[in-house]
Amino acid sequence: MDAALQPPAALEAGLYETLPLAPREGPPTARRQALVRSARALRDELLAGPEVLFFRSFPLVRVPYPSKYAFWRASKVLTPLLHILNRLIVVQFKGLNGERQTLLIGPSDVEGNKATPFFVDLAANARLLGQVGERLLAPRYNEVEDCLAECGLTPRDVDYISFDHLHTQDLRRWLGSHDREGLFPRAKLLVRRTEWDSVQGPLPPWSAWYPPDGVAGIDPGRLVYFDGAVRLGEGVVLVATPGHTLGNHSFAVHTPEGVLVTSENGVCADNYAPLHSKIAGVASYAEQSGSEVVLNGNTLEGTLDQYLSMIFERELAGPSRRDPRFFNVFPSSELISYWAFPGVAPTFRLGEVHFGNCEPTPGTTSS
Repeated sequence: MDAALQPPAALEAGLYETLPLAPREGPPTARRQALVRSARALRDELLAGPEVLFFRSFPLVRVPYPSKYAFWRASKVLTPLLHILNRLIVVQFKGLNGERQTLLIGPSDVEGNKATPFFVDLAANARLLGQVGERLLAPRYNEVEDCLAECGLTPRDVDYISFDHLHTQDLRRWLGSHDREGLFPRAKLLVRRTEWDSVQGPLPPWSAWYPPDGVAGIDPGRLVYFDGAVRLGEGVVLVATPGHTLGNHSFAVHTPEGVLVTSENGVCADNYAPLHSKIAGVASYAEQSGSEVVLNGNTLEGTLDQYLSMIFERELAGPSRRDPRFFNVFPSSELISYWAFPGVAPTFRLGEVHFGNCEPTPGTTSS
């Protein structure tokens, strides 16, 4: 068997648990009903259990993104581009072995990700604006290493890294390749096999969203495949939510704010509660079409699956305690207002979130 198909020994020893999930076969309306029941049952189970030990998000970089993708058919935004904020989330939780574990959600390598063809084309246009062009289009806030240091962690403390999908991601800096050492010597990548396959040989229009060599030379032993739903530890569940990409997955984390659900099937709370949106075109589209959600669709790999996944995500998150008109979704790349792209801002957002206390992972050596 391919080494990449074999989970690490630690996981074989029982450090994750597979959870039941509603099937996606049958008539769409029946699938929707089953997914709603499944999501609510999983939310109730998470809320009845312990919270994670630590949860903190950090802004990394703003990147331009076409408005027509962010709100698919609903968009009547005048500006062709808007800004989404790529964020890092640091989560610590009690693993099923009883030990503290550290998971990084979305540790983007901003420099490596510039090789994504979509960004290469944008950068060429930005250079026409002079030296301020790149800073205007993609202002940076934090580096992953600095975020870890602010949490009191070193790269050796990281047990897992994961991304809801692998658009724009160059992973070699983190996991290493045949010609370089990775920054995280112990970390495993949690990824769905479908998503990993997509990165290996994308076709147009998918190829514009993957750096050409972003996963080249990565040791298959650094990968952990999963599908369906898995409990990684107390208060942390990963769930397959195909749509934005075929291999998309979501993170559900129990925090003092409730269950926060992270993915990029939607870019803001408006995607999940469009009738309450103040973004041009979104509410009227939802009213006219009867759509419960509005897709974030650039590659459109599975629109029906994405529609159902977003309903699942919002039911898993439940209503926000800050504004119950919206759901407790916490997008990994979130729409944010920016003066260079006027007239578009999320109707509701949580902002950056910080709960609990962070500690170095037991058994690691700070270096």
